[in-house]
Amino acid sequence: MNKAELVDSVVGETGLTKAKAVEAVDAVLSAIEGSLQKGERVGLVGFGTFDVTDRPARTGRNPRTGKDIEIPAARLPKFRPGKKLKEAVAQK
Repeated sequence: MNKAELVDSVVGETGLTKAKAVEAVDAVLSAIEGSLQKGERVGLVGFGTFDVTDRPARTGRNPRTGKDIEIPAARLPKFRPGKKLKEAVAQK
């Protein structure tokens, strides 16, 4: 499912106009992104938790040349699914 399909699903579930559904989806994604930028955790009960993890700098190896390379530190978003979502996916 891509964003357009998600918007169509929201339209079907809520009866909103397509323009309002686009605004709603954009607002939710923007709120999650903003919270993660601040380093805050976003928990949606039953669905899952979005969090930020810090990955330290490390030394890697270029597979083509075999030379060592420095991989910089990074802040990455992480998602952990909730129990209800895990159960829904497992049922098929």
